[in-house]
Amino acid sequence: MSDAPPSPEKAPAIHDMGGLSRFRCSPVERDEAPPDAFGRRVDALRQVLAAKKMMTVDELRRGIESIPEDEYFALTYYERWMTSICTLMVEKGVVAAEDLR
Repeated sequence: MSDAPPSPEKAPAIHDMGGLSRFRCSPVERDEAPPDAFGRRVDALRQVLAAKKMMTVDELRRGIESIPEDEYFALTYYERWMTSICTLMVEKGVVAAEDLR
């Protein structure tokens, strides 16, 4: 397998890591710590939006996977969730992008 750049037709998203040598044979990081206050709030928001049928877990995942690579690696786990939630709510017209600044 090589780390050759993808064909111009379809560049891989950040989650498409299969075959990239920098991700092979690295130990799995096990984070058993419970979420902090921010993480609990983000998860609560996700649950409320799901219960109100305003967002699905598939939409959340799509949003997370579409975060640009540099930004993706700079964010924490729950910051990625929050970024996805905000993007989805703007896409759906629930909130204006200006209101999130």
